[in-house]
Amino acid sequence: MVDVSPWLRSAAACSSDRLFCHVYGRARSAAQFIPGWPYSFVAALEPGRTSWTAMLDVVRLGPAGDATAVTATQLHDVMERLIACGQQQPGDPNILIVCDAGYDVTRLAWALRDICRSRWPDAFAPTGSYGYPPRRTSTTRPVVAHPGTAASSTSKILTPGPSRP
Repeated sequence: MVDVSPWLRSAAACSSDRLFCHVYGRARSAAQFIPGWPYSFVAALEPGRTSWTAMLDVVRLGPAGDATAVTATQLHDVMERLIACGQQQPGDPNILIVCDAGYDVTRLAWALRDICRSRWPDAFAPTGSYGYPPRRTSTTRPVVAHPGTAASSTSKILTPGPSRP
């Protein structure tokens, strides 16, 4: 998992490389920009139903830093370190990178093209039919009042009569 979280320091007026970090408020239109340092975290999520994580890397983003470029370099370095220390062996499950909507994932995938690839799971394999299934079939709604059906021969078809005054 990769995410950027700010360390807010509104009282540090003269700190170096301090940026204005966007913070969402609790009410509508209550977002603020507060001085602080944004940090990019890469964490390993435990398998299964647990909230435990292991921090793999942390990088402070500077004023001249591009978040996507810094994240790509950070992920590249983390993956190389995992392979070098033997944590990722051939035959192990693939490393899955999870990020939120704030990243330019197209550019991130392009920057990481030499070490990762996208693979569609088998669940998305084409089944031979496209689009949504039909909303109603002959088993859920009988066809009534069509010539040649049983309902048309026994049911009385009402014709419009004179309207009431």
